[in-house]
Amino acid sequence: MACRASAILPGVTVEAQTSVADWLPRRTYAADAFPLDRLLAAKGTTAVSVVLPAREVADTIGPTVAQLVPLRDVGLLDELLVIDAASADATAAMAREAGATVVQESQILSEHGPARGKGDALWRAVHATRGDVVAFVDADSADFDPRFVLGLLGPLLTDGDVAFVKGAYRRPLTVGAETVPEGGGRVTELLARPLLNLHVPELAGIVQPLAGEMAARRALLEQLPFPVGYGVEIANLMDALRVAGLDALAQVDLGTRRNAHQPLHALSAMAYAVLVAAERRIHGTVAPGPLARPTTDATLLLADVAVEERPPLRSLAQP
Repeated sequence: MACRASAILPGVTVEAQTSVADWLPRRTYAADAFPLDRLLAAKGTTAVSVVLPAREVADTIGPTVAQLVPLRDVGLLDELLVIDAASADATAAMAREAGATVVQESQILSEHGPARGKGDALWRAVHATRGDVVAFVDADSADFDPRFVLGLLGPLLTDGDVAFVKGAYRRPLTVGAETVPEGGGRVTELLARPLLNLHVPELAGIVQPLAGEMAARRALLEQLPFPVGYGVEIANLMDALRVAGLDALAQVDLGTRRNAHQPLHALSAMAYAVLVAAERRIHGTVAPGPLARPTTDATLLLADVAVEERPPLRSLAQP
């Protein structure tokens, strides 16, 4: 993989707008452009790992894994791994029964202590897999389709210049009996997108900067630090731009995703983790404290948000 440096510059310059306008149609793909037979023909000797980070998703993990097992059986996937976060429900058992290999996240790189969040699970998962290409797929989708994985893998298996792929999709928000077609992704629209437009305009064309669905070459992933919590998606995206350059990034339209939604107050912690990860990459060192929220009776609630970062896996092999 050829790595091309790319400066992260403040302000939306004409040059950045031109660069994004050129990149957007060239590096945005439809999942349907990558049918199984095309990918099998293009795969060659490339080893492919698919990872599903999972925490108490017993309702969805079985059907999701069951739809991926045939891709492994025909040789497209070399590994199908569920990284379980010590789920209290039947997540691990159902994933194993459906045909996946199940590993507890804190058992991987256990010398670094218990896993602290989703980003920590992804970092450990990269270490636990052997694929030249590693794809991550959310395990809580109610409408999972195998083309999600085909789409993520497609640009990486058919174009050697692509190193990092993000899923792009529409995310409806269901509240009671009402569904708002574009109502999901509130942290993306209220925080991540404005922040990237202001400070990293080269990434303004990314439809879902916080998407959990992504795939990348191991050679790139092992160079990236991983925030342990919800800041991992924006950090991986910004770091992939820095290391590999805009033209090595791609996105694939996966259609519509229906994931579980968090209540509004819980999104504060997610947004805080995203903001801390981005600030570190834009402005350098930050020293975040707990997230404070005042209550109606004039007391202050402090929440510990996991914002520390794991080092690049490549550095662990250094003496």
